[in-house]
Amino acid sequence: MKKVIITLFAALITATAVFAQTAEEIVARMDEEMATFDKDGFSMVMDMKIPIMGTFSTQMYTLGKKYKAMLDVKGEKIITWSDGVNDWDYDSSKNEITIKNATSSDAEDSMNSLNGITEGYNVKLTKETADAWYILCTKSKTNTNKDDPKKMDLVVSKSTYLPISHSVTVKGVKVTLRDFVKGVTEEEVTFDPSQFPTAKIVDER
Repeated sequence: MKKVIITLFAALITATAVFAQTAEEIVARMDEEMATFDKDGFSMVMDMKIPIMGTFSTQMYTLGKKYKAMLDVKGEKIITWSDGVNDWDYDSSKNEITIKNATSSDAEDSMNSLNGITEGYNVKLTKETADAWYILCTKSKTNTNKDDPKKMDLVVSKSTYLPISHSVTVKGVKVTLRDFVKGVTEEEVTFDPSQFPTAKIVDER
């Protein structure tokens, strides 16, 4: 009986420590976990909710300088790969692959913007459940970047300390980054022409 009580007490202390964390401590731990993305790679989904047009979702994978982005629009697939030197764009409606010199893209910019995701913002814990912390990020008075939105909504997983979702509205368009998963393989971010044997190749380099 004594052993059971000690075990339960230890579990209670651990649980209390988790629930007692401040928003700043949670964000700091999240940043530590996300710092490993450069080494291990990660995947996520980006939703863009555009008035009248609806919501468009892009699945993204990144590892080092490589990334892959997949967008499905009304049954038609658009897939982009990049290795930092070349970009490959596949359009299923044309069954065509266009090869270009690598340029920065929305997918790549979204990935890079995750570094210091709450920098320039004050963070406040507004809610918590058994699985997640809900944090409101409001723009700091010292943040003079006009492009930064006034507020962001952040949800952090208690089990992984990775973001469950990060939402922001810019010029009427709501952008949500969600379903973060750490760890991506080379195969997931590398263009393989054998998967598109009938596609027309257009080389614009």
